[in-house]
Amino acid sequence: MIFNIGISDSIARALLGLALFLAPLVDLPPVWSESIYAYVSMAIGVVLMGTALFRFCPLYRVFGISTCKV
Repeated sequence: MIFNIGISDSIARALLGLALFLAPLVDLPPVWSESIYAYVSMAIGVVLMGTALFRFCPLYRVFGISTCKV
């Protein structure tokens, strides 16, 4: 697999994904009291953590973007 996400981009995605996944669980801020917002937030968090783990983003590939140094 070709990597297209650099280290700093990967760390930022992992932290943001973790925050989006955990925020509905602790209900901070209370906007996640609606279950649909909680599920969407958690799904986006899982996708961000997955792209950080595999260092591959399909949208970056479609648009020809790479933050990974060759």
